[in-house]
Amino acid sequence: MSILVIADHNNQTLNGATLNVVAAAQKIGGDITVLVAGSGAQAVADAAAKVAGVSKVLLADNAAYANQLAENVAGLVADIAKGGYKYVLAASTTTGKNLLPRVAALLDVSMITDIIAVESANTFKRPIYAGNAIATVQSDEAIIVGTVRGTAFDAVAAEGG
Repeated sequence: MSILVIADHNNQTLNGATLNVVAAAQKIGGDITVLVAGSGAQAVADAAAKVAGVSKVLLADNAAYANQLAENVAGLVADIAKGGYKYVLAASTTTGKNLLPRVAALLDVSMITDIIAVESANTFKRPIYAGNAIATVQSDEAIIVGTVRGTAFDAVAAEGG
């Protein structure tokens, strides 16, 4: 199973929340690819390549991706996901919450938000009712798209990959 993790960054440094998403991806199991979409973001791609557990890094370096606007990046992510990825994951940050619903719509799949635990390859836990209850969600979608709550997973090592 191949997992595509969308890097959260500012075109210069990798956001630590990405390390938590990689930790969640490791619990699912499979090859982990990190996509860095930005402008002048080679340093971010280099940092992502060092992350423990990451097998491949894709760099989409274009001025259109400089601010990581969902309108620009969603098509790129959806096209890459169609190339053989079973999962598309991003951090539950402003960027991830803006991007992934559009990606899910382009892929014609539903989305799982705020994953706090991985029970199996297609079963996840997420909070509902303002966090007062936890739902166990199972997805049989062709591609599983989800945001990961960073505080629920211990970050992987930033170096060692």
